[in-house]
Amino acid sequence: MRVLVTGATGFVGEHLVPALSAAGHDVVAFVRDRTQYVAPEGVEVVEGDLLDSATLEHAMDGVEAAYYLVHSMRSGGDFEARDRLAARNFVAAADAAGVERVVYLGGLGEERDRLSAHLRSRREVEHLLRNGSFSLTTLRAAIVIGDGSVSFEMIRQLAKRLPVMVTPQWVETECQPIAIDDVVAYLVGVLDYPETAGGTYEIGGPDVLTYREILQRVGALTKQSPMIVPVPVLSPKLSSYWIGLVTDVETSVARPLIEGLKNPVVVRDNRIRDIVPVELTSFDEAVTTALGVEPVEPITIETRTGV
Repeated sequence: MRVLVTGATGFVGEHLVPALSAAGHDVVAFVRDRTQYVAPEGVEVVEGDLLDSATLEHAMDGVEAAYYLVHSMRSGGDFEARDRLAARNFVAAADAAGVERVVYLGGLGEERDRLSAHLRSRREVEHLLRNGSFSLTTLRAAIVIGDGSVSFEMIRQLAKRLPVMVTPQWVETECQPIAIDDVVAYLVGVLDYPETAGGTYEIGGPDVLTYREILQRVGALTKQSPMIVPVPVLSPKLSSYWIGLVTDVETSVARPLIEGLKNPVVVRDNRIRDIVPVELTSFDEAVTTALGVEPVEPITIETRTGV
């Protein structure tokens, strides 16, 4: 199958492109600057920008399925407007080219929970993609654990650099992280199961943890022991400035991520497990793999399992 991957240079895209190629697909990587991208052998590279509709026509030539992995949060400013335009341009180009299937990686979170701007934008993109004439498969995930994930890097640096953390109440919010290898397995796998076309599925790892537990476990795995003191008065804006001071994550990126931490992101619907078989990776194993460290003795923080 000829498959287009937008966002091929991003964290998920860099893992997905070689996995699709290894699965026997004819892969087209859509990138902004081909001089900055080293494509796996056999992968075609097309340069363009989703914000410039004229650059999409050639990328869609002969494409049967496409992956939408683009978001503009790193660009700062009004990322919602850029995401909106990019999605509309993509839909128009895919429809004109007759693309049959599109796979989108969105974010977990119930809309009734007053989603943050970041999660709300991800959900808006999902709705815009549904306007296309193609069959859309949506996978919704929480934090993706892996080397290169901005969310995970923020957590890793916090756990490593701060012996004592004064945090907002979001540290008690529940989250269901998932390893990057498991995300890729689902993304590749849905193409093999036609019944997933048109469906929306939630994906997560086997462990449900609060952000406090996540920070403590990452700290323990890196031989740190952060003390976490939650306070009710630390706003998302102040939190983002604080994170900007103690980590390498830019404030413009940290703020929408921090605002999203107030929303529980836990899998409530496990239908995908009955369709696409994936052996899920534990949180501790995902973290040690991402950090490239040796596994340690199991950590005695109690966790919940996904439903």
